[in-house]
Amino acid sequence: MATKKDPQPPAPHVADSHDLIRVHGARVNNLKDVSVEIPKRRLTVFTGVSGSGKSSLVFDTIAAESQRLINETYSAFVQGFMPTLARPEVDVLDGLTTAIIVDQQRLGADPRSTVGTATDANAMLRILFSRLGKPHIGSPKAFSFNVASISGAGAVTMERAGQKVKERRSFSITGGMCPRCEGRGAVTDLDLTQLYDDSKSLSQGAITVPGYTGGGWNSRLYSESGFFDPDKPIRRFTKKELQDFLHREPTRMKIAGINMTYEGLIPRIQKSMLAKDREGMQPHIREFVDRAVTFTTCPDCEGTRLNEGARSSKIKRISIADACAMQISDLAKWVGALDEPSVAPLLTALRQTLDSFVEIGLGYLSLNRPAGTLSGGEAQRVKMIRHLGSSLTDTTYVFDEPTIGLHPHDIQRMNDLLLQLRDKGNTVLVVEHKPETIAIADHIVDLGPGAGTAGGTVCFEGTVEGLRTGGTITGRHFDDRAALKETVRKPTGTLEIRGATAHNLRNVDVDIPLGVLAVVTGVAGSGKSSLVHGSIPPGEGVVSVDQSPIRGSRRSNPATYTGLLDPIRKAFAKANGVKPALFSANSEGACPNCNGAGVIYTDLAMMAGVAAPCEECEGKRFQAAVLDYHLGGRDISEVLAMSVTEAEEFFGAGEARTPAAHKILERLAEVGLGYLTLGQPLTTLSGGERQRLKLATHMAEKGGVYVLDEPTTGLHLADVEQLLGLLDRLVDSGKSVIVVEHHQAVMAHADWIIDLGPSAGHDGGRIVFEGTPADLVAARSTLTGEHLAAYVGN
Repeated sequence: MATKKDPQPPAPHVADSHDLIRVHGARVNNLKDVSVEIPKRRLTVFTGVSGSGKSSLVFDTIAAESQRLINETYSAFVQGFMPTLARPEVDVLDGLTTAIIVDQQRLGADPRSTVGTATDANAMLRILFSRLGKPHIGSPKAFSFNVASISGAGAVTMERAGQKVKERRSFSITGGMCPRCEGRGAVTDLDLTQLYDDSKSLSQGAITVPGYTGGGWNSRLYSESGFFDPDKPIRRFTKKELQDFLHREPTRMKIAGINMTYEGLIPRIQKSMLAKDREGMQPHIREFVDRAVTFTTCPDCEGTRLNEGARSSKIKRISIADACAMQISDLAKWVGALDEPSVAPLLTALRQTLDSFVEIGLGYLSLNRPAGTLSGGEAQRVKMIRHLGSSLTDTTYVFDEPTIGLHPHDIQRMNDLLLQLRDKGNTVLVVEHKPETIAIADHIVDLGPGAGTAGGTVCFEGTVEGLRTGGTITGRHFDDRAALKETVRKPTGTLEIRGATAHNLRNVDVDIPLGVLAVVTGVAGSGKSSLVHGSIPPGEGVVSVDQSPIRGSRRSNPATYTGLLDPIRKAFAKANGVKPALFSANSEGACPNCNGAGVIYTDLAMMAGVAAPCEECEGKRFQAAVLDYHLGGRDISEVLAMSVTEAEEFFGAGEARTPAAHKILERLAEVGLGYLTLGQPLTTLSGGERQRLKLATHMAEKGGVYVLDEPTTGLHLADVEQLLGLLDRLVDSGKSVIVVEHHQAVMAHADWIIDLGPSAGHDGGRIVFEGTPADLVAARSTLTGEHLAAYVGN
């Protein structure tokens, strides 16, 4: 009897065979011909020490090429308006899908940008109020603090039936901007006592503004204007004279035979000094501005940025200003209770956005929070919100350390979100250091073995179990646990904070011990930064290292940023009897062909520009004549090509001995940046490297109290040990160190812990624990206590 054969399973369709993203021969930055195969529709974590090449592989190779290929699908006209991207240095990139990048770049610090405007939640609220608000005051523009109310009328000339006809037209736009503060929520007041000494006359030097003293043109403009007597004390000026001195409109006049424009002192200072970015000011100008300018809440709109009309229209007794000031978790409940079929699709979209905030752990924010005040981790999660409810599948999501700024309690929630994105059929690529997130990966790529030139190779590919036994630095340190200290240091004094009410703090009184390592912790949004940065003013004896990004172009490098180049230039100049400016690639020593950039950049309009090494200087950036001058047998370009470790040895002894340079290099080595080359452009540094570069520069400042905001950001497990050693050395040298931190290793190593909570937003802002780490673990009375106890194995 013939047996029936089992039907053969159908052959897989050829379209289903593309299950890998293949990278072959990647050479971007420090990558050394890297080849990897990344599974699609899985969660892949890239790990390795800071500077090992993770971001170069994920962001600068895979994500960059995906974006470039997408941009090429647009017409040449559209591409002309888009940023041009060069093809990364890689032999083969196969199986790419559309990449959505969610990085740690801070949201723009424009004073008009808020959490609501950055996430489109404000746009939806404005439409909601323009449809349902009572009384009705106009279109959505009437609720926008970025649109001013304007109206105008006049005659327009048009041609009709061969004849020119004049018609009168009028128009008006109803905006929501507060006219007093122009939608900024704050007004600036100048303290007149800081501008001039009213007991003196102009000829006695009454004006105390920098640049207006000592008989220069700025002071002569006022004393020789003829509007007032220069020998009369300012306090005796008439009302008209004081008006001319402080507020007069620009007036053309001749002074000492030269045509000049006279303008009142206040508008002149506002244009010349206050219009500039504070970071770009010279130190003495910045000091004057900090002294003379006070920011106060706008009295007309009470900080809401909106005019009276926008605040008068309400839905269920709530105005748009009230809605934006609410904590988002409360606003989500209020919107959820609205039932209005006429705007049902809008309400659904708004509810989804607000629920995403809560789901991602940002329910403690309010929509009117300025975007520039968000930390790097918060900014990244705000960007994630628009992708959570997305219906897109088969895309590649690329995350840069999504757990930054998250308490161990919140990391679990973030892990769930990453898995949720994967389970929808997406490829999720994550650059990460935290073992809790590495543990959920389907696939791990470990780069290393070292950083900078010692990195750039793949040390391990596989599963978590394989990583543990793989023998790489990450594998060896994966299960590291810092133990609680047996003895803690005794404080030498206390820093008293009384009645702190910044943001969500509830009248907090706390004594921060000095002379020890004090850690301030708590869930994200519990009020840590508000307590530390809002109550410990940076000033006499306080050195504050926050998370604000380092500014610098591709001409900036560690040597210029840390001030290291100054002593080096002077040493070269002294040894060769020439000017120090010759040894600057941004000044007289620059190669004339490439202007000291080292490359010749050819702009090809909408196609990627071509950067070719300069033929004259061969990428060294200096004129040939400058390279004839030597110090200790090396020219300036060879010195800039040295690593910090090499340079430390070079400037430490022998003919090139330069104590000022050696001191800065020691500090760079101390924070673990010994592998960086002095001339490496700042734009190529990773987030963790920038943070430590900043720490190294601040360590030179004279101060007894160091305030550090999450110094473990971007640090590999192996580097955390080195950081703890550095913090110990700071404390042992007599400094007080206050650290805002979530990393359990830093908490366990602390002498004193202050835990804020119990939760975030209006459910936080209180001190829930003060004491030693051992007491916190024993009590387990807070979320931090539970997680720290689990971490140290108690």
